[in-house]
Amino acid sequence: MTDVTDVTQYRTPYREYAAAIYELAEADLPVIQARIADWLGVSRPSVSEMIHRMSADGLVDIGVDIKLTDSGRHLAEVVVRRHRLAERFLTEVLGLPWVRVHEEAEVWEHAISDQVEKAMWEKLGDPKTCPHGNPIPGAGYKAPAVEPLAAVVDRVAVLERISEELELDDEIMDFLDTNGLRPGAHVETVARTPDGTITVRVDESHQVGLGPFIADRVYVAR
Repeated sequence: MTDVTDVTQYRTPYREYAAAIYELAEADLPVIQARIADWLGVSRPSVSEMIHRMSADGLVDIGVDIKLTDSGRHLAEVVVRRHRLAERFLTEVLGLPWVRVHEEAEVWEHAISDQVEKAMWEKLGDPKTCPHGNPIPGAGYKAPAVEPLAAVVDRVAVLERISEELELDDEIMDFLDTNGLRPGAHVETVARTPDGTITVRVDESHQVGLGPFIADRVYVAR
């Protein structure tokens, strides 16, 4: 666990934007204003205005891609860490379904204090990832190299994590859960169509079809 830091000095939109930029980069997606707008569900003019404010306050650098400065990255890591800790706490301590905790954790991430964060680390026994397999910043965990399930050919792979982008959609998360597509599942591509749809065998028990939007956002060990 890294040292915790009070982030209440930053307005909630700053925290949300910093976390979005961090998560887009984590998913190897272009960190551009259009992507941020889609990720957060806001207008592009709103993104443009906020990014320029964050740039003026030393949190981002604006270039071909938008990059977090050291201060911006630290802010993002605190917010993302508390979000993913909250997801673990909600599932392991409160017993909420893992497919339902993302939205609730978005509220918790802004309310967790330094003291509460430390207590959560201890209660959870120093967790390394959220329930969806995404690394918790500051946990000292080196995640394995991953690739999208869509890229897997002629091998059985272990599902490592599910993109934060998919977590935003309850219907998709229910679909993944129902079909056993959770971290730790063994998956193998058995067929694919020209439009990018793949058929996957899950844990040698059943097969399921996945469109390219999902197949590109479910990650397996490389």
